[in-house]
Amino acid sequence: MRTNLSVTVTLMIQAAKKILVVVSALFPIVDPIGGSPFFLVLTGDYTAQMRRLLARRIALNSMTEVQSGVRSPALMLLTKGSILPANLPPTVGPGSVSVAITLGANEPRQLGTNLLMILAAAIGCAFVAISIYLCYGFADRLAFVIGATGMNVILKLSSFLLVCIGVQIVWNGLSKLLNSLLHLAGLMVPL
Repeated sequence: MRTNLSVTVTLMIQAAKKILVVVSALFPIVDPIGGSPFFLVLTGDYTAQMRRLLARRIALNSMTEVQSGVRSPALMLLTKGSILPANLPPTVGPGSVSVAITLGANEPRQLGTNLLMILAAAIGCAFVAISIYLCYGFADRLAFVIGATGMNVILKLSSFLLVCIGVQIVWNGLSKLLNSLLHLAGLMVPL
């Protein structure tokens, strides 16, 4: 009896960790707060009702695309072409999909645990999708509360963070490449 309870508690803790990992890994890359100024500019002529309808579709499509990446890289590749065009502005791009694939690649392969982790990943993706809907659907209100200067700051910070992520990805790739070339040449240099 006690063993079953400890296993259940352990599984619940793992599921909670998975939810937190998915949200903390995807939220900064998806960046719905930073995307809301773009969304507002692109939908400036829309009514609030149309903006919310579009925001809901983008949130659902984003969740589907990211969730397919978390579950299976093959499924993500099959669905990518049909889902990505509905994500305007490009809410879920290559960065978030690659993070989702990385998260999915490290999953346990036992049926019960795997189902629980898929459910936890779906809950984490749902949290991100809800944030997309709220930020995009109410982008006009967010812009009013934050003001033009605040929206400009968010836009510039989001752009800066994306540049930083890109530089880090390039740096990591070049470091690995240089290290492997030096290793092949017999010059072991730790980086």
